[in-house]
Amino acid sequence: MNFLPKILLLGLISSSGLGIVSPVSAETPPKIEPKALAILKQMSDRLSAARSLAFTATITYESPSRIGPPLVYTTIADVTLERPNKLRVISPGDGQANQFYYDGKTITAYLPTENLVAVTKAPNNLDAALKLAYDAAAIYFPFTDIIVADPYQDIAPGLTYAFLIGQSQVVGGTTTKMIAIANNKIFAQLWIGVEDKLPRMIRAVYRDDPARLRHRKFWV
Repeated sequence: MNFLPKILLLGLISSSGLGIVSPVSAETPPKIEPKALAILKQMSDRLSAARSLAFTATITYESPSRIGPPLVYTTIADVTLERPNKLRVISPGDGQANQFYYDGKTITAYLPTENLVAVTKAPNNLDAALKLAYDAAAIYFPFTDIIVADPYQDIAPGLTYAFLIGQSQVVGGTTTKMIAIANNKIFAQLWIGVEDKLPRMIRAVYRDDPARLRHRKFWV
């Protein structure tokens, strides 16, 4: 199960505040840098080991305007996860408010404004339940790749590029390492905490999007 092409995250940050690492060798760097994969694996191990997670994800995404330049929309998702089989997502942001509940037996989707609810039986496994929600009802969360059982195995296969960019002091209120990853569908940049190994922000561009619209997600 690979959800990486659907990650929605992205933002523009001035490079003046970043500790960019400049190349010191004339040699062509490898397309897949072991250091970048190691940082990705450390993040995955930290997330996989957590029996519970609670965070607020702020997601911004661009959409073409009628005059050309893109508009930016923002949604918020309050997420509570208990492994192996409980998930609650409350999304009150721009657009349609929605709520999602999974208890290891059923998936419940609720639209409070319309007062509509849908309930279906679900497998006793979070990864399988997320796949069912997407396949059956096109329900997808931009943070899916970080809440599955093994984020590394969900993201790493199929990567064509992975490299270390440097460090940032201005994202997530902490020092982060920046890595870039790409496959044949998406280019993404991740900010991962140096100390806690947790993802702080991701920005992404779909490679087959001629408008090169940018999407960003960050956590608190």
